[in-house]
Amino acid sequence: MHEFDMYMKQGLRVKHYIRYADDFAILSDNKKYLEDLLPKIDDFLNERLKLKLHPHKVYIKTYGSGVDFLGWVHFPHHRKIRTTTKRKLIRKLKGYPKPETISSYRGLLGHGNTYKVQKRVGIALY
Repeated sequence: MHEFDMYMKQGLRVKHYIRYADDFAILSDNKKYLEDLLPKIDDFLNERLKLKLHPHKVYIKTYGSGVDFLGWVHFPHHRKIRTTTKRKLIRKLKGYPKPETISSYRGLLGHGNTYKVQKRVGIALY
């Protein structure tokens, strides 16, 4: 996927591009720009990497509705934990979880607006 990263940043000069493993997001305030990028990305993936975009997993969304990516819903100035991720976290931290589990979730929750969730599960630091 390094070749794809270079194509996105240097070939297409995409300013706001994020990738983790095989998931990626492109942020822009111009819908037409995003629509024009799709065929270029699809062609590159097909021809150079022999990969295809999943037809049901390509979305163009507004900032107002948030961008669901990697367990978070990202907004222009903040992010919130995805509801399903929050439910799973609460379920896993019931009872007497291992210290490693607590540390892992504390690290995850440190990346967004999650004080209420941390307080609810009893791992708030502040």
